[in-house]
Amino acid sequence: RQSIFLSATLPPEAIRLANRMLYRPEKIDVTEQLSSADTINQSLYFVKKADKSALLISILRKSKADNALVFTNTKSEADRVARKLNQAGIRTESIHGNKPQFVRIQALKDFKSGRIRVLVATDIAARGIDVSELSLVFNYDLPNVSQMYIHRIGRTGRAGAGGTAISFCDATERNYLKDINRLLEKAIPIVENHPFN
Repeated sequence: RQSIFLSATLPPEAIRLANRMLYRPEKIDVTEQLSSADTINQSLYFVKKADKSALLISILRKSKADNALVFTNTKSEADRVARKLNQAGIRTESIHGNKPQFVRIQALKDFKSGRIRVLVATDIAARGIDVSELSLVFNYDLPNVSQMYIHRIGRTGRAGAGGTAISFCDATERNYLKDINRLLEKAIPIVENHPFN
């Protein structure tokens, strides 16, 4: 009898359990080569944490994009950003792990159909969202794991299409930015002139 275990991630606890239960297991590791698509126009705004919502609203109002996906690092921040956008008249929903599955499915359905313009999400959605012709991705918070940056911005610019990824960076996120630039092997272009600089 042979058993095969497949996993996208393998935490140390699972490795210890497998080593205790299995006789001479073979491990096959397919390391994903991470890179950002050349078709994605990336930009970075240095902004105070308190001004991020106002900057996001300003960019969304000026943008001609039909839809936008906004990533935050926490569930409470996702809900707070969605509230602020709705108060500004921008139809928005948030999805994260604290919301029931049926609520997340409905929010994604409304986003894909155009009933809402903006979807605010935590990294639970970074790999799972597949929206054709998603034109704009925001990193409202820079991810604390640099590889997540690639997964987040990869929601746009799919199948050779163009896309835009805009990131905000406050003073507490400078180290995350260094890690992301190191992973990309280049610096994300900085937008110098903006109202909240």
